[in-house]
Amino acid sequence: MTYSIVARDPRTGDLGVAVQSHWFAAGGQVMWAEAGVGAVATQAMVEPAYGADGLALMRHGRSASAALAELVAADEGRDHRQVAMVDARGEVAVHTGARCMREAGHRTSDGVSAQANMMLRPTVWDAMVRAFERSSGPDLGRRLLDALDAAEAEGGDLRGRQAAGILVVRATATGRPWEDVALHLRVDDHREPLVELRRLFELKRAYDRLEAAERLEIAGDLSGALREHEAALAAYPENPEIAFWTALGLAGAGRLDEARRTIQIAYRDHAGWTELLRRLARDGFLEIPQERVAALLPEGAEAT
Repeated sequence: MTYSIVARDPRTGDLGVAVQSHWFAAGGQVMWAEAGVGAVATQAMVEPAYGADGLALMRHGRSASAALAELVAADEGRDHRQVAMVDARGEVAVHTGARCMREAGHRTSDGVSAQANMMLRPTVWDAMVRAFERSSGPDLGRRLLDALDAAEAEGGDLRGRQAAGILVVRATATGRPWEDVALHLRVDDHREPLVELRRLFELKRAYDRLEAAERLEIAGDLSGALREHEAALAAYPENPEIAFWTALGLAGAGRLDEARRTIQIAYRDHAGWTELLRRLARDGFLEIPQERVAALLPEGAEAT
């Protein structure tokens, strides 16, 4: 008993699925996606096999509509299922069983399908597609989140809120599955799961900048890395992890006063950050002059 959305981003080709439900850890059963293949939402009297089998069929060349039709035809419980699929070409297919708990229904548009059952009002799925298409979000993840918010604004799940999730995969598989998932977040039990999901989404974007900074550092672009660090810190100025690594970047650039102020955010959070700085310096992980490292340590702390 859930509302969800599957979609393909026409600009990037990325594929995604997002969900909210008053059911613990709903994202673990509802959301399925594979880079270069498709995305699936399976709900109502949920049958997870629609996710695994639907992706397998699309991986072997079936369209979303052909894959869904085959699985529905073989399912004796089809009247109690609600399933949507989108393939790598952007074709969408959806099935809402005749015995799904009202209010139940779906709406499709170009590269997107929204579906819901046991809703407070029968306006949810239309509102989701409208919000998705009107969203000014620069990426698929934000557009999916906007669609979930629109569903909740229409009353959402008859029972209220508990869990939410979002999963976005790349348009093309790289052969390295760990790189093919652009976004995978779940809120399994929360009074305001959509609020928490969006918070995690924005925090993930800040951590993406930390990872980008690391890649730039390895490539020798220290000024570019520092720009990424500072952008992450601007978004989350009290985050100790972001503050710590930004402080090291500032120290490396010779901006020692800023580095001292910034690293205090980490020190206030946990004493372990002091020991981490010592270990990084002692084990040769920092290309920062020793006197700058010493200046970053808390007053009275020994460097070794």
